[in-house]
Amino acid sequence: MSDPMRPPASPRRPHATSLRSDPSRPRASLRTAVVWEVLQDAVDRRTKATGRESLDILDTGGGSGNFAVPVARLGHRVTVVDPSPNALFALERRAAEAGVADRVRGVQGDTHGLFDVVERGGFDVVLCHGVLEYVDDPVEGVRNVVAALRAEGVLSLLAAGLGGAVLARALAGHFTEAMQALDDPNGRWGSGDPVPHRFTAEQLTGLVEGAGLRVGAVHGVRVFADLVPGVLVDTEPGALEALLKLEEAAAELPAFHSVATQLHVLGETRGDGEA
Repeated sequence: MSDPMRPPASPRRPHATSLRSDPSRPRASLRTAVVWEVLQDAVDRRTKATGRESLDILDTGGGSGNFAVPVARLGHRVTVVDPSPNALFALERRAAEAGVADRVRGVQGDTHGLFDVVERGGFDVVLCHGVLEYVDDPVEGVRNVVAALRAEGVLSLLAAGLGGAVLARALAGHFTEAMQALDDPNGRWGSGDPVPHRFTAEQLTGLVEGAGLRVGAVHGVRVFADLVPGVLVDTEPGALEALLKLEEAAAELPAFHSVATQLHVLGETRGDGEA
């Protein structure tokens, strides 16, 4: 598959809390909490700026709706583009169970042929999470998703971080693979590496700025979560919440971006949110 695709608090904040503390998926919250908080703040800002109660949001490579369904629960209209029919079927079922089927639409496609299935310039917010790693041309991929934005809009870009992969291979004792990932232009540790592209924070911000957006924020995601033994998080009282707080505290610090498993960049149309 080559192409799958802090202002004042909002009264909608309880939805964010439920996402962070889902007791049935304790480890999942470590993977989504930082991104969700940043995304929800951006969506709230855009909603206020437009004066509309509901935004049009595009989730490229959105799969079964990990972000699309919670965003729809906030009252927004979400279009999910994904190449997998199975993922889209799961999305439909998940949206129905959450009571937001009327606000979630799934269409089969990818970023390369994005405008074969959605409108160019038709969205207030675009999510591009876990997609850029798999596109043949990341520059084209970012330009396509940015072209889906309206004149004023926000891009949420989440992609695999180079430093996190190098650190993980080294800590596992695979020093040659760690060195190869460090030297490889795509950040791959070998022919068996399932991830075609990894990025540094500088590379991702360069792609966003090159597509005409300004960078609103950069966050490291899963700085510690992938290095901490799962048994500790699952069994030690209070460990999950403490680790979540640590992740959130480190996410904005540039020193930790270089070792994060994923990097999140918030891009905004130039002038958006400025006086």
